Amino acid sequence: MRISSLRFIFITLAMCSFGSIIAQEHVTRIFAHRAGRAEQDENTLSAFQATYAAGIHGFETDVRMTKDGELVISHDGTLTRMTTSEGVIEDMTAAELQKVMTKKRHKLLFLDELLDFLKDKKGLYVEFEMKTSDTKYYPDEKIAEYCEKVYKAITAKRPADADYSMTSFDYRPLRYTKEHHPDMNLLYISGTPLNDETIGICKALGLKRLGVNLDGTSRRFVEKAHKEGLTVSLWPGTKVEDTMLGITLGADLLCTDIPQEVKKALQERLPKEKVTF
Repeated sequence: MRISSLRFIFITLAMCSFGSIIAQEHVTRIFAHRAGRAEQDENTLSAFQATYAAGIHGFETDVRMTKDGELVISHDGTLTRMTTSEGVIEDMTAAELQKVMTKKRHKLLFLDELLDFLKDKKGLYVEFEMKTSDTKYYPDEKIAEYCEKVYKAITAKRPADADYSMTSFDYRPLRYTKEHHPDMNLLYISGTPLNDETIGICKALGLKRLGVNLDGTSRRFVEKAHKEGLTVSLWPGTKVEDTMLGITLGADLLCTDIPQEVKKALQERLPKEKVTF
């Protein structure tokens, strides 16, 4: 995405005065988008293992449901971009998907396999994005089945100190889970910046967490969201400068494609108590 000249100036100023800007009492959590999509074979067990081993304990991932009702980890609905196969995940059975290999020779990851890896880990923050926006595969009558399966799976193996959230761009699974499982943390995702509309939608859904686009988000609106009792998560993070900007804006959570690069850069620039991974 092309950065506007105004945003470029803001990033430059933030870099010049970074130390003074983050002197306030605020801790930002950095987490790995698809387990570090620019550094790893995204959303594979290998990606989670390597990123966790590097000291990053925050993750975002994507959950889809197969034709026969199993839960698989994949951002894309189709196999074309990431694998050597073709097809739509929701049109395929779990047995068929077990045979699929990524272009980097890793197996597709199923939700239960990921949860087994995470179940004994300490200090986790994990966002499980519910990929239900395509109503062809997730009509209204299928939302309950999907949400129940995701909720039961992640709560059954969630470590005691873990912060797990079910997230979505789609209002429907958020509303369902809010009504039937009020104990679950929920986060509404928007592709737009933080503004009155996105704050209003989040509040109308009865949620406390909001994930919005970094580009165009201002510190004024972050502060407004905080006054409304909302936790602010910003994305995307393709460069270290994106993370630095998000910290200066006062974000609570920052999603990044390059968690290991960001961790190294911030360790050189920030007191360790200002950020957590």
